Amino acid sequence: MSHTCRIELDGKSYDFPTVEGTENERGIDITTLRDRTGYITLDEGYGNTGSCTSAITYIDGDKGILRYRGIPIEQLAEKASFIETAWLVIWGRLPTAEELQRFRTRLTANEMLHESLRNNFEGFPPNAHPMAILSAMINAMSCYEPDMMDIEDDTTLERAAARIISKVRTIAAASYKMSIGQPLMYPHPEYSYCKNFLHMMFSLPYGEYEPDPEIIHALSLFLILHADHEQNCSTSTVRMVASSGANMFASCAAGVCALWGPLHGGANVAVIEMLEFISQSGMKVSDYVAKVKEKDSKLRLMGFGHRVYKNFDPRSKILKAAADKMLARLNIQDPLLEIAGELEDVALNDPYFVERKLYPNVDFYSGIILRAMGIPLNMFTVMFAIGRMPGWIANWKEIHDNPKARLNRPRQIYIGNTIQDYVPIDQR
Repeated sequence: MSHTCRIELDGKSYDFPTVEGTENERGIDITTLRDRTGYITLDEGYGNTGSCTSAITYIDGDKGILRYRGIPIEQLAEKASFIETAWLVIWGRLPTAEELQRFRTRLTANEMLHESLRNNFEGFPPNAHPMAILSAMINAMSCYEPDMMDIEDDTTLERAAARIISKVRTIAAASYKMSIGQPLMYPHPEYSYCKNFLHMMFSLPYGEYEPDPEIIHALSLFLILHADHEQNCSTSTVRMVASSGANMFASCAAGVCALWGPLHGGANVAVIEMLEFISQSGMKVSDYVAKVKEKDSKLRLMGFGHRVYKNFDPRSKILKAAADKMLARLNIQDPLLEIAGELEDVALNDPYFVERKLYPNVDFYSGIILRAMGIPLNMFTVMFAIGRMPGWIANWKEIHDNPKARLNRPRQIYIGNTIQDYVPIDQR
């Protein structure tokens, strides 16, 4: 049932249509507001602004719901692989057995980097941040894929998506190897997506790394849970860049840059840094929590609560179970992980955090899992980017496939100087 919203400005009334999504999300369509009234809306941070309509991901933060293409995240975590989930997110449906096999074959065919592209790694200093390398190399990769610059049909799109999703893990592993002075490992054509990445990260020419199945499973879950998350900062950046007509490689590289920010992709890094601070300070976990609760304290409890989820983060429940199982299986003795366990217990049973619904979020458990895998801290955000690649591609595809798509161009309210004259330098 359609409704209208009436806005009164300068003694005049204007009616604007409302929009309702398939899950009863409601909005006011103000597309013609400026043309009709001369006004725009001001919503710094876009907390109340819908930038698009999308059929990819649905989130209900109050109820702790996350669904990809309508399928609950709990079902995908239990039953699907990351590659199957990636196909679902990009194409809007679960693949047939034939489609899934074809996509896997494309991933294997594209896992190698062009040898000239491998040489590009030598141009980065050893201490270069892996996110800088990842963004640069995704853009550089497009130079070697000229036939992928213009997506003409679904077949071309599938080939381009397979190249990015496959090569991003090769680039990520290579950036790590370069940073520690080890030789770059070639991918193994018979390994699964996750096992292959771990192989390229941790194998040596004289020593093959054989990951425990629980590590492979935990990594797959991590990637599935990060595959998309509606219109967050990096995804909105991908859509903004895509609206200019930029190709998929450039748009995804821009997503990497947005994700690099500590307020977005760096949350799981902050969790480990907090645990390191507690460990190095010699402070008891209970004392740290007590200080967090002090009114003027600068200490924060990282990895708890979420801007979108006002109850619990459904992803955190899944990763907690995976973390518990993996740590028990591997019998890892790590003082930081012991502190994390204590912190979790204290916060979950403290009325201060319970009343404020500050539950452990996905970043808390993903930080624990990545550390237990042996992933270095500066690679955490890169891992996030690998998982989010299907979502970025899917959002790029929505822009590309929309015949009514237009260049995104936000407005502003100018608050600078009014007109003034230029003053010659000798009179200033």
